[in-house]
Amino acid sequence: MHNDGMHEASPPTSQPKNPLHGMTLETIVRALEARYGWAGLAERIPVRCFSHEPSVNSSLKFLRKTPWAREKVEGLYLFMLREEKRTNKPGA
Repeated sequence: MHNDGMHEASPPTSQPKNPLHGMTLETIVRALEARYGWAGLAERIPVRCFSHEPSVNSSLKFLRKTPWAREKVEGLYLFMLREEKRTNKPGA
């Protein structure tokens, strides 16, 4: 049999372990803003879209064009989820 590698290219259909799977960037930005506020976001990720006339729309526009900043936002969101899970543990 000849393997041409076609089966290796298909992406996994579900990612149950990935907390970002199915999350929109807007949902992430809104959750972070609700938790930290714009000033707290600007402190944690120093970009103008969080510190100068911040809004969800301006942040989304910037983050969609700036992969490194989007990665930082996603990383902060994952950190926030871990913190919430740790502080909400029963018996903690």
